[in-house]
Amino acid sequence: MATIECDVAIVGAGPGGSSLGSLLRKVRPSLDVHLFERETFPREHVGESLLPVVCHVLSEMGCWETVERAGFPIKIGATYRWGVDPGLWDFEFLPAEEYQETPRPGKFEGQRRRTAFQVDRATFDKILLDNAVERGCKLHQPCEVRGAAGSDGAIDSLALESGDSVRARWYVDASGSAGLLRRALGVEIDVPTALKNVAFWDYWSDAEWAVTIGTAATRILVLSLPYGWIWFIPVGPTRTSVGFVTPASHYKQSRQTPEDLYRQALNEEPRIRELLKNAKPEGPVRGTRDWSFVAKRMAGPNWFLVGEAAGFADPILSAGLTLTMSGAKELAYTIAELDRGKEDPEWLKSIFEENQSKRIRQHIQFADFWYSANGQFSDLKEYTRLIAKEAGLEMDANKAFQWLGTGGFTSDSQGVPGLGETSMRLVKQLTQRMTATPADWELNKVNVFRLKTDGVTPTDRASYLNGRVNRVRTLMRDGKSWPLVGLYAVVYDAISTAPTLDGVIQFVLRHYSARGVRDVRPVYGYAMEFLESLLLEGWIEGRLDPNQKMANAITVENSPFIHKNRDMS
Repeated sequence: MATIECDVAIVGAGPGGSSLGSLLRKVRPSLDVHLFERETFPREHVGESLLPVVCHVLSEMGCWETVERAGFPIKIGATYRWGVDPGLWDFEFLPAEEYQETPRPGKFEGQRRRTAFQVDRATFDKILLDNAVERGCKLHQPCEVRGAAGSDGAIDSLALESGDSVRARWYVDASGSAGLLRRALGVEIDVPTALKNVAFWDYWSDAEWAVTIGTAATRILVLSLPYGWIWFIPVGPTRTSVGFVTPASHYKQSRQTPEDLYRQALNEEPRIRELLKNAKPEGPVRGTRDWSFVAKRMAGPNWFLVGEAAGFADPILSAGLTLTMSGAKELAYTIAELDRGKEDPEWLKSIFEENQSKRIRQHIQFADFWYSANGQFSDLKEYTRLIAKEAGLEMDANKAFQWLGTGGFTSDSQGVPGLGETSMRLVKQLTQRMTATPADWELNKVNVFRLKTDGVTPTDRASYLNGRVNRVRTLMRDGKSWPLVGLYAVVYDAISTAPTLDGVIQFVLRHYSARGVRDVRPVYGYAMEFLESLLLEGWIEGRLDPNQKMANAITVENSPFIHKNRDMS
């Protein structure tokens, strides 16, 4: 028996572990990083639909072009049947009419910075793992970690199935839902949702794509049923992932096998039935429970949790790999700063933990909104009242539902107003589309602003940029944050200097014009969203002056990004 000594021991070499390893070796190449993986890659895994954020992390890791060369379908968005409208509608990152056919493999530039991939996880995960090894990570595979020894909340060593042990300066649990170190440390989890779903899926060969844009781009398809919903995700030219999500209670009450319930769902949906009429299932039907949760601790004296070991959000938002790989990036920067030894270790760990917990919880809450906006999940509307109550607001279920859908949680450490990776304006449009109720703007009611400073505590949050964790001045009140960075900082100065609506807008436009921004028109829209988020979160209060200009903001029914479907019968 031997002892492996290293700087960082990562348990699990899936996207969380391999992304962490790659970025650690990039931003701090002196670190000796070891990956311990019990399975042999490639291996199958569910969670094939990505968001554009992931592609930016892939680019930073240096493997976006390798993923692009794999020939995965280009994802420009999703087509839904969801909400009160029985018709199809699209949510697009890149509007289909703007997409331009370009040779593949392409580069991470132009329109490709706004798109994502739909990936075969066996191939995708192997690319990420190979990239980590090429960066200098040492891989132990197959190699099962059997346990962890420690004291006073710290880990002293890992025990391997071979009988060998591992001693490291930092340990990371990237073992996914197994949560190997999380369980060994006795870290409890919180389940901040009423959703308890199960998922069943299979892969089909030679299915028709729901829509083809150019020769390589498409949208995923999400279709609601009276007792759940179906996903349809092409992951290659001839391979498609088709899954069915349903409440665990319905599965139990049906007394059907997973395969019978899965086949019934697919057969009862005419569009899916047509797309699969010439296709063949690979089998067997796979299944899992996708119950959202958040670990109550994600960092300790010498350990961290990342990816699904730290938390999981329902797959309706395709957020799994976004949460995992964004967390891996921030953890890589955090460990690199710990190694440099120039920043407060406790602040680094606490801010990492706070960011991950908030991001996962926000996605869970947004998923709750999606489900409660669907007539088939109407029982969840009451649950939104509890979400509002946790934020200090007493509302009935209907008002809480509207509040959540129009930006109940809008501040982010990076200074972008939105909810679950979705901008404020699009959240309002989604609310309007899914509920058939106009999504109003608080900004239309006032035009003179005052900063609310009571109960505000200045503190530092983190900005993760170019391999470093930088402190960002942030205002805190009742668990909410106003990071004074980017446009949020400019708006703060604008309100302090010229507190009318027109004064704020002109201040912001002059600020960016003076810094060489030629087209400031988008900045106007962003400033309106930022002001709206500050009003909703209670950071500013407004009054109406009839002699001042009004906002007159509207939420349109159809925009280039969210609109009625136009290319599917």
